[in-house]
Amino acid sequence: MTDIARIQDFQRHVGATMKVQGWIHNKRSSGKLQFLILRDGTGFAQAVVSKAALSEEAWVSLEKAGQESSVEITGLIKEDKRAPGGFEIDVKDATVIQSTHDFPITPKDHGTAFLMENRHLWLRSERQHAVIRIRHAVIKAFRDYLDDQGFTLVDTPIFTPAACEGTTTLFGVPYFDEGTAYLTQSGQLYNEANAAAHGKVYCFGPTFRAEKSKTRRHLTEFWMLEPEMAFAHLADAFEVAQNMICFAIQRVLATKKLELERLGRDLTRLEKVKAPFPWVHYDDAIKIIREKGSKTEWGSDFGGTDETVLAESFDQPIIVHRFPSAIKAFYMEPDPTDARYSLSADILAPEGYGEIVGGGERISDPDLLLKRLHDHGLPEEAFRWYIDLRKYGSMPHAGFGLGVERFVTWICGIDHLREAIAFPRMLYRIYP
Repeated sequence: MTDIARIQDFQRHVGATMKVQGWIHNKRSSGKLQFLILRDGTGFAQAVVSKAALSEEAWVSLEKAGQESSVEITGLIKEDKRAPGGFEIDVKDATVIQSTHDFPITPKDHGTAFLMENRHLWLRSERQHAVIRIRHAVIKAFRDYLDDQGFTLVDTPIFTPAACEGTTTLFGVPYFDEGTAYLTQSGQLYNEANAAAHGKVYCFGPTFRAEKSKTRRHLTEFWMLEPEMAFAHLADAFEVAQNMICFAIQRVLATKKLELERLGRDLTRLEKVKAPFPWVHYDDAIKIIREKGSKTEWGSDFGGTDETVLAESFDQPIIVHRFPSAIKAFYMEPDPTDARYSLSADILAPEGYGEIVGGGERISDPDLLLKRLHDHGLPEEAFRWYIDLRKYGSMPHAGFGLGVERFVTWICGIDHLREAIAFPRMLYRIYP
């Protein structure tokens, strides 16, 4: 019985006759030869089929098989630097499992609307395959890093009774006799409770923002990685963030170089990313963007253009810190040296990709937290449990949230977040 080989493992099987199960991604014929580009979920490889090597039935069935037909082929695996992926299969036998025709996404160019309507099929393309493989490597690297640093993964709820980031971007859901629940904007508040139990924790899951935004940086459903640390300050949290980012980039460069090259990514830009990242005070950031023509006033948050202008001055990601308290969430600790500022920070990616991390130090005083709740017009009853955290063993604590899709978009060097997740949810897109 011939063993089955995965395309990603071809290097280990050079010179061996193996079976490959997959799909015809593309093909062309030249007389008595057929050249197939096969994909098997792990990669893409060329298969060379000679009419003399196959039965008449197998040859004809391959000739008739269209794009995305499922096949099982047996052949000799050879190294060939000219072939896609660097390897080639000299086919000795072939079985067409299902012969398909009229696959909607042909090798020609298609518009974005058409591709999004057929996202379930577009995922099979080389580009989309590469992005999702890189996303997997990024997520694994993040979790490996945090696990090795002593963090505990604790899941946080999707249904929540109140807002975390702001009441205007909530998705409300009828919840039995309790009235309205909301899809989570962040696991942070619950993670603070988890940190008081376990010290260093993180959650990883989907988050939801009902933002009526059509920019390339926004989705209504996206995945966040959110570490939280007890007995920690702003600098502690962002040391973890920058080191985790560098670790993930090195992991992707080491394990997904082929996918990055398939996307045409400039690897030198990623290779330059090293800790420590530059720290830029909010006041200095305002000066930089205003000197470059921005009309943004002190006390305002940065828009996408402002973030791009800021990042243009650096090869590295930058940490912008000490945002005004008035524009930050109710739970952000004020700067003890000047209460106008908060102990908060964002990490902005270079190359115009904007904010990839946001976080800071949390208020640890129950009275101040209660005042901030009232200032923001939030219901005290819904946050009673959250105030309790400050009544029983309060301590300085800090954390951050990293948006996986924004990070993957930057690492891949692609233009829009919609390609950084298998099935994106946007303002005007919920199908398929």
